[in-house]
Amino acid sequence: MSKLYYINLKEEINMNDYNAIGIAEGFIEAESDEQYISAWQHLIDTGIAWTLQGWFGRNAAAMIKSGYCTINK
Repeated sequence: MSKLYYINLKEEINMNDYNAIGIAEGFIEAESDEQYISAWQHLIDTGIAWTLQGWFGRNAAAMIKSGYCTINK
């Protein structure tokens, strides 16, 4: 069985595509709820959430429906 390695970033991270995906998937630990929400908002704003596997789109839609994230037009 393969090991999972988690990245824990103790300093504020630049929210780029890689970091947002890592936080959403959980292999990068979010420092706060705000950072977790920011990661999902980044994935929604850039449209990445809709191009990755279905889990991302479903979770992004749930984040929007629950009011944590918005669709910026």
